[in-house]
Amino acid sequence: MVDLVFSRWSTPILWVLHHHGRLRFNQLQRLLGDVTPKVLTARLRQLERDGLVIRTYHAEVPPRVEYEISELGNSLRPVFRTLDKWGVTYLPEIATAREKYDRIQEEEAAWAEG
Repeated sequence: MVDLVFSRWSTPILWVLHHHGRLRFNQLQRLLGDVTPKVLTARLRQLERDGLVIRTYHAEVPPRVEYEISELGNSLRPVFRTLDKWGVTYLPEIATAREKYDRIQEEEAAWAEG
């Protein structure tokens, strides 16, 4: 289950499709940020194979392909809602912990240098 839904790009892809609806490949890639076309293609194929994403090919000139979250993928909505609530609650605490950690690392590095 964890590998299926929470692998490197699966959750962001499902999240974007959940929030934005049907998207073309380039739109999806733009919304995801730094994912490469090769990785995005591989993840979309896997999500389609798993039944979480629907790929629709339109035989036009130029050809158009759209992706959307499936009914099965939408069944993850409660998981996304829980993750969103968790993030709102705890991401500020994580940011504070990171700042503290980074400050300690900098102090230790400065001390080690003399």
